[in-house]
Amino acid sequence: MSRQAQPKGAGPRPSRPSRATRTRRTLVRGLPVLPALVLLALFLAGPIGYCVYYAFTDMRLSGASATNFVGLDNFRHAFAAEGFLNAVWLTLVFTVLSAVVGQNTLGLALAALMRHASKAVRAVTGTLVIAAWVLPEVVAAYLLYAFFRKEGELNAILDALRLPSQNWLYTLPILAVSMANVWRGTAFSMLIYSAALGEVPREIEEAAEVDGAGRWQQLWHVTLPLIRRSIGTNLMLNTLQTLSVFGLIYTMTRGGPGDRSQTLPLYMYEQAFKNSLIGYGTAVALMLLVVGGLFSAVYMRLLRTEV
Repeated sequence: MSRQAQPKGAGPRPSRPSRATRTRRTLVRGLPVLPALVLLALFLAGPIGYCVYYAFTDMRLSGASATNFVGLDNFRHAFAAEGFLNAVWLTLVFTVLSAVVGQNTLGLALAALMRHASKAVRAVTGTLVIAAWVLPEVVAAYLLYAFFRKEGELNAILDALRLPSQNWLYTLPILAVSMANVWRGTAFSMLIYSAALGEVPREIEEAAEVDGAGRWQQLWHVTLPLIRRSIGTNLMLNTLQTLSVFGLIYTMTRGGPGDRSQTLPLYMYEQAFKNSLIGYGTAVALMLLVVGGLFSAVYMRLLRTEV
């Protein structure tokens, strides 16, 4: 079979670069990110690797000279310990109440209301909500401790309304710290949803209104499906942040009374630094990291789903 003649005026076909040339080009293009990769390896991958190793040892802070490899003993001990199971349950309650339900719902409600409010109302509301977010965690925790304590402002308001008051930090500590986390972290959700709602075309909402859809029907059938990805992103970030909350709870209740507000970060701190069980505390931290990874995997799966 004769070779097909090239059209007149056409030059020779460019030769395809060899594999070695392509590899060299890829390496050259990757040089700018090499310093970032080195820093990540040193300050992120390195500590995580040490934590994984220590989770399988009996390392202590009690002055013992030898650190022995104990395999899965720390994990078996954790799942058999009543304190660990209690901390897991309280962590789930705290995360669902304050992040999945509280911050997410309140942030969406504020963003939707501010969208239809006047400019002055938006400015005042945004300033008040964001002020709680930018406060340092310890400062916010002391303010909320003063609000929820027996002689605090919450009980004063309830007494003025002739409603029963109680010592919130003693009777319902996990609810008190959950409400505190909602107050402090709602601003982030509000900003996420304000940006998402700003991208929703007005024409679609007006068309739904012409078809007879009410406000709730528009929100449920039109607005929420359009901002589905923003909802998934917000839920993922809020959940990961809430799983690691330590200073807020420690300042308000120190995990008490007893262990009734002791989430996994506080349980890990107690075991590692108060009981000097570094290996066991690191195993708990590793399990908390796995829980965060599972939540992230679920949310990323939702984000990949097409609307």
